[in-house]
Amino acid sequence: MKYPVIIGFVLGVLCCRDTAGYNILGIFHTPGKSHHILAGKLVEALAEAGHTVTIVAPHKLSKPVKNIKEIVLNVESATKLSKNLYEQPDSSVNEQLQTVIGLALNFTDNALSDPEMKALIRSKEKFDVIIVEIFLSESLMGLGKVFNAPMIGFTSFGPSKWSTDLNGSPSPLSYVPHVLFTYTDRMTFGQRLANTMISVFEKVYMDLAYNHRQEALYNKHFPDPKPNLDELKKTSFPLILLNSHFSLSYPRPLLPNMIEIGGFHVDKKPKPLPQDLQKFLDSETNGVIYFSMGSTLQSSDLPAEKRTALLRTFSKLPMKVMWKWEDDSLPGKPDNVLIRKWFPQNDILAHPNVKLFITHGGLLSTMEATWFGVPVVGIPIYGDQMMNMGKTQASGYGLTVVYANLTEESLHWAVNEVLTNEKYSRKAKAISSRFRDQESDPMERAIYWIEYVARHGGARHLVSGAQDLHFIQYHNLDVFAFLILVPVLLLLTLKWIIKKLFCKTPRKQDLKKKHK
Repeated sequence: MKYPVIIGFVLGVLCCRDTAGYNILGIFHTPGKSHHILAGKLVEALAEAGHTVTIVAPHKLSKPVKNIKEIVLNVESATKLSKNLYEQPDSSVNEQLQTVIGLALNFTDNALSDPEMKALIRSKEKFDVIIVEIFLSESLMGLGKVFNAPMIGFTSFGPSKWSTDLNGSPSPLSYVPHVLFTYTDRMTFGQRLANTMISVFEKVYMDLAYNHRQEALYNKHFPDPKPNLDELKKTSFPLILLNSHFSLSYPRPLLPNMIEIGGFHVDKKPKPLPQDLQKFLDSETNGVIYFSMGSTLQSSDLPAEKRTALLRTFSKLPMKVMWKWEDDSLPGKPDNVLIRKWFPQNDILAHPNVKLFITHGGLLSTMEATWFGVPVVGIPIYGDQMMNMGKTQASGYGLTVVYANLTEESLHWAVNEVLTNEKYSRKAKAISSRFRDQESDPMERAIYWIEYVARHGGARHLVSGAQDLHFIQYHNLDVFAFLILVPVLLLLTLKWIIKKLFCKTPRKQDLKKKHK
């Protein structure tokens, strides 16, 4: 009888050791509310899995969670950028890059300058792994050396130059469109030319106008002795988590240590709606349109002419509209429009009576619409929103209204087209089925790989050898040059030998005899 007890005790000890939680630090420093939604979902799931998590972020979680310690950064809310962001669509690529770089550097500097962050750094607390948001924030890689812990990169959108350069994943310009373009993976010659030109411009611009500023931040906040920042860029992230999924994009190469977890933030089992909203949605036989410009952009900051175009369009619709409007009142609001400062978007999109989602094209919004099979009309403003809506339109379950061309006529046409043409609804449901058809739950996948890095001491074996190659080596230009040069040299040498052997110049004496 004692042996089963002993065996049970040993097994219990082993199980406890195998499932012992890790101590995890999460740095999610950007002030965008949508970024924090992703961060909150991830750290709450890690805590539920038995891990202890310290999250550094500009926003508090909606409610305290056991095993989670919060360090709230004192930074301005991203919503204060709303009015300026509405001016972005008219900006040049150069101006957009300047804006993004300036914001990103400020976010990083503010985070590392925060007294709470400085206290955390001084504490030298022991962490098993550090998760860091990738948003032009390479200075944060210094935290890995401070805490002597492996790091994992996390990006709130799909693969881009910001993440692939830190990982070594190839991005062939012939079929991987730039994030600022709405191209598909089937580009014309002109599109491939434009894609190459903007990528070269971005590379040169970043080398001349960005890298030295990021290095200055790194030197400011991390005293010597310390590794070179360029070296940290090559090896700091043995793993990167991507908020993307191939079913929503185009096929492209990714190394095994770039893990797609798109859809992890979606509540697969929607929560019950407030009673008034439930009644509002249930009672509409013609269906309902849901309209939101996201958590950073405020629709109340829309210019008057754009707001008027929306109001006039909605007033002519034979159905009701739920509009996320951040003020207490909306002048000229039609009777068929319900406004609220906040709506439970996930749970509303899950309701079968929602026939259309008018959105800014943010990735979280388009993912939620896709998961629940709701067609969209997009009004993209900045960042990856144009690309997201480009993919949506190319996939056939949405239309884009260019912000500069947003009028009553253009919006009414797009809304009417999506509502009356069943192909958009059918396509939305088909792509929803693809998106849901994943080999494992995306949140479980994220947790597995975070634990994997912790289990294997940083998982340095996942770091690609591409990170040790410079541009010429990475693209094999030296090999191509060798393969071209050697045959050319051989041909020239052979030509010289033949000339020497068979094309001898007549001697002077022979020429004289011949002359006589």
